[in-house]
Amino acid sequence: MTNSYYPFINTPLSYDYSALEPYIDTCTMHLHHDRHLQTYIDHLNSALKDEPELQTLSLEQLLTDTNRLPHRLQTVIKNNAGGVYNHRFYFDGMSGQLSRPSGELSVAIDRQFGSFDRFIQLFRAIALAVFGSGYAWLAVRDGRLIITATANQDTPIALGMCPIICIDVWEHAYYLKHQNVRAGYFDDWINTVNWPMAEQRFEECMLKYK
Repeated sequence: MTNSYYPFINTPLSYDYSALEPYIDTCTMHLHHDRHLQTYIDHLNSALKDEPELQTLSLEQLLTDTNRLPHRLQTVIKNNAGGVYNHRFYFDGMSGQLSRPSGELSVAIDRQFGSFDRFIQLFRAIALAVFGSGYAWLAVRDGRLIITATANQDTPIALGMCPIICIDVWEHAYYLKHQNVRAGYFDDWINTVNWPMAEQRFEECMLKYK
């Protein structure tokens, strides 16, 4: 990720706000990126403003080296650094170009889940089962692909996992178009996954186990 250190800014999307139409509407993309993500960035910068030692830590370090955080700031930093990390990961993992898994990631998905279609079924079930707000993830743990979920703005990197893709299932990610029908949102979102990016992330994750 770019802009990994304080002060954090809302880096632009790598595609137009309308690029994910008809699957994710332009208005939702504006609100989600420009307002929701911006709020997490503002709160994180505010928490770090008078903490010069913490300003030297990267976004990932703020989420994984929690023993270095003052107790009074642990919750606010966890929530807002998580909000920045998760949203950036989510936005960076989408594209207006339809694609499918390829290369070693495709092989790993077939090996772990049986087929790409079976993977989608399992991933969909996890995403729909998230109670309240959170994310569903495809990640690497101990050299193997797993599907998992996190609540609120918790992150898989804080749990020792290396993420590949994620879907944001907070209602603000889909309410304008789908109201409370998360299933419809998932069925649209799966068409926006940037699988070439996922392949790159997978290769980087697997390097950690070589």
